[in-house]
Amino acid sequence: MKWKNRKYGEESPYIPAGPFKVRLPFIHYRFEWPDYVQGLLMCAVDLSAIPLLMELLGMPFEVALAIVVLNGLFYLLHHLLGDPAVPGWITPAIPLIMLYCQQFPEGPERVHSLIAFQLTLGILSLLLGATGLASKVVRFIPPALKSGIILGAGLAAIISVFQVGGRFELFPWTISIAIGIGFYLLFSKHFTQFQNRNSFWKTIAKLGILPVILLAVLIAPIFGEAKWPSIEWGFSSPDFITLWNEYTVFGLGLPPLMMFITAIPTVLAAYIVLFGDVLQVKALVEDGQSVRPDEKVEYNPNRSHWIFGIRNSAMSILGPDVTMGGPVWSAMQVVMIERYKKGRKAMDSIFGGVGSFRWGTNTGLFLLPIVSLVEPILGVAMALTLLIQGYVNIKIGVLEARSQKDLGVAGIVAAVLCTKGAALAFAVGIMLCLLLYGKDFFKGEIDKTFNKDSEELKKQEKQVS
Repeated sequence: MKWKNRKYGEESPYIPAGPFKVRLPFIHYRFEWPDYVQGLLMCAVDLSAIPLLMELLGMPFEVALAIVVLNGLFYLLHHLLGDPAVPGWITPAIPLIMLYCQQFPEGPERVHSLIAFQLTLGILSLLLGATGLASKVVRFIPPALKSGIILGAGLAAIISVFQVGGRFELFPWTISIAIGIGFYLLFSKHFTQFQNRNSFWKTIAKLGILPVILLAVLIAPIFGEAKWPSIEWGFSSPDFITLWNEYTVFGLGLPPLMMFITAIPTVLAAYIVLFGDVLQVKALVEDGQSVRPDEKVEYNPNRSHWIFGIRNSAMSILGPDVTMGGPVWSAMQVVMIERYKKGRKAMDSIFGGVGSFRWGTNTGLFLLPIVSLVEPILGVAMALTLLIQGYVNIKIGVLEARSQKDLGVAGIVAAVLCTKGAALAFAVGIMLCLLLYGKDFFKGEIDKTFNKDSEELKKQEKQVS
């Protein structure tokens, strides 16, 4: 057990493998049973991708479950290859991806559109990771355009829940009650103060949206919006044969070249959102490091790009997935870092925490009692995920702007993105930035609307003088 020999301030032991640092459970990190148990229950969130796949591609439950299981296995790559993150979806981009794919008729053509999209995103991520150009690409996007894309992704997430025929119409009472409680637990200043005085509520807060999902299991049947769960025993049965015969390149062949070309604008929009998640992981890991100097933790954005590039490329071939492979599950990364801060006795290494959690979610996907418990309210779980992500994205999108002009441009770009798609949104955003900023196209302007930019403005004024 090499993990026991780690000295103060050292990295956890690993096997070097090019850009990767391979770490195996029980050998290179201590297996953290509390995080594993939490993962068993939190697989409910992974399962909430099933209604999306059923809706978009018309696939049976067991086939969609097979995609979720495959995705779960690829989640393990992050900590096994040296990335100290709880990987997740590119949640804000899901409505944009669905809008893009729904342009194509349901059947092989729509499946091909999703395959082309995910493979293009995977190859882009691999190229940026291999060349180290990731941060430079995003830096070349004007703040107004970046703000509009992130805002638009957040608005699209909310619209997808409340639009005609959306999930709100199926579960109006359940979603209303659950999202109210969820927002209180996650974002309320009052609850933050409350949980600091009570260990029980502190534990509830660390479970992310799981308590709300379990509450929805009770609320939905009470209001007649879903059946009471029929608990089944045994193991789940994902249908890989039908998946590979009817929904992958093995049965349908490769998509035509034009599908890869038409996917590019929406892929770029998804990547802008994704890169924001990369920055978020870096900030959270550094926050944990400030409290735990006993372990040196390295977060390398280029390595992360390699890993989620591999995930998306492989999933596009084995089981195309509308949620895509993202660098972080934000809510659970926060939970992991907070537990990690409690010291080596609580969590010996961050890799033990994130790894054990993801081993737990993978186990849960095969346990029929857990799958059957949450199956009736998977639509509610997805609605909660989209609404929470929409709230976060709108906040982040507004803060990406540097001026009131930026906000105006961002609002138009966001509206076009939600109604007409990414290609036209990029064209409108580029045209407006050229008209308003001219030679300052990439910089835009800073007008002191946001306090966060006051220091940067002072630096620019000094340079001019």
